[in-house]
Amino acid sequence: MPQLSAALAAAVDAPPSAKPTPSLGLAFLGRLVFEGDRLQQVWSELIARLTADARDAGALLDLSTLLQMRGEREKGLTLQAAALALGRCYRTVHGSGRALRVLAFVAPGDLMTNTPLDFLLEGSDVELTTWYVDGAAPRPDEVPDHDLAFLAISQADDGSAALAPLVGAFEAWPKPVINGRADLIAALSRDGVANAFAGHPRIVAPATRQVARTTLDAVCANARFLATLHPDLTFPIIVRPIGSHAGKGLEKLYGTVDLADYLERHEAAEFFIAAFCYYAGADGLYRKLRVVFVNGRPFVAHMAVSARWMVHYLNADMGEVSHRQEEARMMATFDDAFAARHAEAFADLTRAFGLDYVGIDCAETQDGRLVVFEADVAMIVHAMDSAELYPYKKPAMAKLFAGFVAGLQAAVGRRRLAA
Repeated sequence: MPQLSAALAAAVDAPPSAKPTPSLGLAFLGRLVFEGDRLQQVWSELIARLTADARDAGALLDLSTLLQMRGEREKGLTLQAAALALGRCYRTVHGSGRALRVLAFVAPGDLMTNTPLDFLLEGSDVELTTWYVDGAAPRPDEVPDHDLAFLAISQADDGSAALAPLVGAFEAWPKPVINGRADLIAALSRDGVANAFAGHPRIVAPATRQVARTTLDAVCANARFLATLHPDLTFPIIVRPIGSHAGKGLEKLYGTVDLADYLERHEAAEFFIAAFCYYAGADGLYRKLRVVFVNGRPFVAHMAVSARWMVHYLNADMGEVSHRQEEARMMATFDDAFAARHAEAFADLTRAFGLDYVGIDCAETQDGRLVVFEADVAMIVHAMDSAELYPYKKPAMAKLFAGFVAGLQAAVGRRRLAA
């Protein structure tokens, strides 16, 4: 596409601007992709902007987001890099934009790299400015004025390289910084969370290890080697390549023959292996919830119901009326039922995480314990599902979003009272 080629050429050696560039934002663009009605129109408008000005960083960034949402990750990241060569600061205005001015520190990457703040701010009057961090944190006098900041970069399987330079960077920041502890975010690795809650009486966090391919070769040669990695690791195990998400490369393996076959089909150099946790209910169905915590208060984002153990919302047959009815009941009764049953476990989790905002994917064992599969600050939480198919979701997500904005406002209020 010639307009994109010209834009990429214009970005070469261009000094990045610190002035906020308008962006349509993740929520607006995501809704376009989900609903499809105006997608081609907006795409054409963005291309027209690039035709008129090949250095239009906002158009480049928004095209990058659209490409990623359509499954063209690598093309999208190429355009994102071109946009960031032109400017590292972008602004999306929700509603009037007069309620709060939020400055988010984010990292380059795909849609799983940063807290989905734009989704969480839908329906608000918040002005969101995102600053793409390049190594160390900027100085307070380099960034636009704001009421509070938010460290939105998530833990990553590459050792959280983007977070490492930010450890301790916001201790003296002049405004409140939500999730300002880069070290605590980095601690949310799969094995780190599993280790933190090993042996917990109310929480099951399946034993997890990050291992090299050569280690799995050794397990193939001798199954007993598995127990040397962790005493709770026995077949069947769950294996996934490092850096994978949404079930890509995730398999349940029953023995060394399965493991050898898996390694033949996957070329990764490193993997996560985890103990398999049976979490089906008495009816044989598996239920997985996404719960987010705002200042320790839990909100349910979704519940997937499936006959299969590997549950993701998109593969959980939520087109089944009975599954949607069950999710509707969960959302309607969450505070008084699920959250009440696991109140002590939730308190232990949020106390250990030490973050203002964090999400978990979780389930419940038949003996009543909470299963925690993963914790992250960048789990996708949105309100884009069809109101016709999922009429119960709009109120639940509106409650979550209102709670999130209230949490931001409370942080600003605490700073004002302390001043």
